Amino acid sequence: MLKVENLSFCYGKKRPPVLQGINLELAAGEIGILLGKNGSGKTTLFKNILGILSPSSGSIYFDGQNLLDMPRRERAKLVAYVPQDIHFGAMTVFDSVLLGRISYFGVQASQRDYQVVERVLEDMGLQEYALLSVQQLSGGERQKVAIARAMAQEPRLLVFDEPTGNLDIANQHLIIQEAKRLAKERNIGILSSIHDLNLALNFGDTFFFLNNGIIDCQGGQEAVTPAVVKNTFDIDVRIVEIENQKIILGGTRE
Repeated sequence: MLKVENLSFCYGKKRPPVLQGINLELAAGEIGILLGKNGSGKTTLFKNILGILSPSSGSIYFDGQNLLDMPRRERAKLVAYVPQDIHFGAMTVFDSVLLGRISYFGVQASQRDYQVVERVLEDMGLQEYALLSVQQLSGGERQKVAIARAMAQEPRLLVFDEPTGNLDIANQHLIIQEAKRLAKERNIGILSSIHDLNLALNFGDTFFFLNNGIIDCQGGQEAVTPAVVKNTFDIDVRIVEIENQKIILGGTRE
């Protein structure tokens, strides 16, 4: 599905590289979690995948197609983005989700565009809010609208930048379960950054540890070890297992 090969990026020729030789693969229906300190290059990598930035070198393939050669409008039909903070203004939920169809229509939405939005709202349990202003919704509900808008693009890959960052525990759980459901039921790949390591363990299938612009460790839950966490975040932790679920304890910085 998604394959990033030897990707590097820098903000200007005289500045040091932010990303160096990134290699990453994500299969359909798989949830990949990008982990690293603030400033490690996570958002920059996302922007390269989304086409907002262009890499200095390397390739990004999606089902064998080179995304770097693809027009932005066509790329938007394959890859959708859900940022941490999204501002909808005073638009209704329906119109906010309809914006996700812009890559498919020009001046005016078609009947199919409206049908897709209606289906997505129903699928996300948002149909009762369709005519409400997004400003009337809770934080968790607004985040569901953001996901619904991305799903209206009918993407094959969803990119999440800290999807639970501003939410309480109940809404964090809601968004993670919703994303998991979409990945499995729709066979959509998800690539997400998450600061909370325990949330990441609950959410992800594959983990990519980004350290100073390099992915120096990746794999399933077996890759999440105290040594790897120490190397990435410079904190000492213990990892225990309760009911087959890894839990990270501690977090003392030297």
